[in-house]
Amino acid sequence: MGLLSVVVHSAGIQDRDGTKLVSEKARDRFPRMKRIWADGGYAGQLLEWLQTLSGWILEIVKRPKDAKGFTLLPRRWVVERTFAWFGRYWRLSKDYEYRPETSEATLQLAMIHIMVRRPAKNRR
Repeated sequence: MGLLSVVVHSAGIQDRDGTKLVSEKARDRFPRMKRIWADGGYAGQLLEWLQTLSGWILEIVKRPKDAKGFTLLPRRWVVERTFAWFGRYWRLSKDYEYRPETSEATLQLAMIHIMVRRPAKNRR
């Protein structure tokens, strides 16, 4: 699966509030989507807001209480892997852009490049 929707905003906006921005943008584009996985920072009123807005279920992926050291969390690794892929692109390695729209477009282009190259690797 690739990047479905992206919103780049200022660092002054908390992640929970940014989630509202991207959810409003994605709501009509993905009517069959049912579930979103997130870490503990997204818990709270956002669960109810997403359910009311679009009928999506926000499932919080929590670290087990008895875990010590590194623990692979279900679904969380997908996000971290995608960020690592984006880190390979020079324009995304630092904040070079002045406009959020340019950063959004750069993320979309990087994901297109990743997705186009993926089938080619399997043919070799």
